[in-house]
Parts: sequence; C-alpha cells; structure tokens
Amino acid sequence: MNSIMVQLRLSGAKRAAIIYNPIARGLARRKGSLHRITALLSERGIQASLVATHGPGTASEQVRREIDLGCHLVVAAGGDGTINEVANGMLHSGVPLAILPGGTANVLAREMQVPIHLERAAAQIPSLEPFRVAVGALRLRDSSPRCFLCMAGAGLDAEIVSRVDPALKIRTGKLAYYAGGLLQVFRPLREFEVTVDGKPYLASFALLSRVRNYGGDLEIARGASLLRDDFEVVLFRGTASARYLSYFLGVALKRVHRMPGCTVLRAQSIVCEQAAGHAIFVQIDGELAGTLPMSVDILPDALTMLAPASYLARERVFAGLAASERPSRLVPVAPE
Repeated sequence: MNSIMVQLRLSGAKRAAIIYNPIARGLARRKGSLHRITALLSERGIQASLVATHGPGTASEQVRREIDLGCHLVVAAGGDGTINEVANGMLHSGVPLAILPGGTANVLAREMQVPIHLERAAAQIPSLEPFRVAVGALRLRDSSPRCFLCMAGAGLDAEIVSRVDPALKIRTGKLAYYAGGLLQVFRPLREFEVTVDGKPYLASFALLSRVRNYGGDLEIARGASLLRDDFEVVLFRGTASARYLSYFLGVALKRVHRMPGCTVLRAQSIVCEQAAGHAIFVQIDGELAGTLPMSVDILPDALTMLAPASYLARERVFAGLAASERPSRLVPVAPE
C-alpha cells in the first residue's frame, strides 16, 4: 500500500509533532479536537505531541527544533500563514508535512482536497501519499528569501491584506477581507513593472501562483498545479480599483484569461519593481510580507508533502503527467 503508514513502518519512525497556531480562527476554541487527534494517531502507532506556536514568525524555528529532536512526521495545524511558516522550517529536510486546516481561507487544504473538518482530516493522515513539491522563493530588498507553497501577490490583493483588521479576521473570517476590499474600492492603484522571462509588463496586481484556488472560493490561476515546477503568473492592469469589479466578475465566470487588461503567463523566475515614489505591498500565502521590489524563483524538489491519493491522481491528469512520473514515487520520511 503506497501510504504514509507503510513508509513509517519501513523507516521505524513513530514520532510526530503537531505544530498549531493557538489563535487560528478554526483552532482557538477547539483544543479538545487536537487532543482527540493525538489519541487517534496514537491508536495507529504514531506518537504525536502538540507544539503551540509562540507568535508570528516562530513556527519555522520550532519545527526545526522538533526535527533535530528526532521527529519524523510534521503536521501543521492552522491557516495558510501557519502552514507557510512550518514549511519554511522544513525545506530539504526529507521529513513529510501533513496539514490540518484551521484558518480562514484554507487555500492549500481546499486545493489538495483535504477535509476542512479537523478530525476528518486527521483520520486521513495514515493513508496519505508522500510527494515532492516545488516552492516559490521570494526575496524582498535586503532580506533573506522566504518560501511559499500557494502564492505571492503584489499590488491590489496585498493592499487589501494590509487593511485587514486581525481581530476582525479572528471574529468574522473572510468577511474581514471583504471589508478590506470595500475600503480599497475608491482608492487609486499604482502600476508597477513586472519582468517575466526578460520581457517587461505593467500591472496593478500581479499574482504568482502554484495553486488554482484563490481565497478558498475562487480560481484565478486556472492552469497552476503543485505538480509543476513553475508558476502561473496572472497580471491585471488598471489604476482604478473599480475596474476590478469587472475582473472579479470574470474570475467568478472563469473567463478572466480572456478579459482585456489581463495577461496569463508561465514562468520560473519573476521580478517586480517598485513604482516610483510609492510603496507597493506584497503578500505571500495570505500574509503581508513587505513591499516591492521583489524577485521570485521556483525552488524544485524542496519539500515532502502528504496528500490524498485522489488529489495526486487528479493532478497527474491535470498536469499531463504519467502515473509513473516523479510526483507519484515513494519518498523517504526519515530526515535525509
């Protein structure tokens, strides 16, 4: 059976760490679910410990410590931002990563067909299949690279993220983003230069995506796949925020690729320059990261993830891969 339990038995690994965000919207009042999940994994021979993050930016170091202590399976419980931080601490470790969705949009979980219900998602872990995945490596001015699993955005969506009230987000979920969007409707946008494969473009919103799902409900980069070693780049032009109402309609109708002002590309390396005299915000995996300029490159074969077999089968077909190609191979679960 091609599953994580087979791999754990082969490696003798039985220790897992559940790294969780205690203030994530889907976890703040569900600590009991996490304890039930550890009991469920214990019944299947995996001794899991709960490790609460200490605050923003701490999960990466915490997961490195758990791996150094001999952890052979990591489970990230929280939103896409928490999963991002955990993944950044695991690159090239060989340790597999499973996810338990507990955030607002849960983009990665929806993309990978992981149940949104915590305990149902946990019950699937023993039967998940490992696969290697590329990540995006983003560099802002004078900063260390930061990787992302889902997407990076510059311009409009990052501007909206910058306006989201964290307390409102915990209380109302996605409504906080809609409120941030309403605040942006009557504000002008700035276009900036995006260079893709040496060719310059202008955009007021640039999306560099590894996944099709956007915000939990929509699809913008409809050709993206975690099984590909590239990004789908979607560029939107226009300085009037109101123009994005028509873009939104195009996204909802799955026609955005045909709309005037929208350019869709595939690339492995992208550079975005700052607009003269104006700060352009950048977000990665739904969290504010900083401002332009930025460069983004694909980092192949960077992380071992666990996914439902149904998702991998669907993605192989979508990405045009034969069942015997790289993403389906068994991968080690012990640290390399």
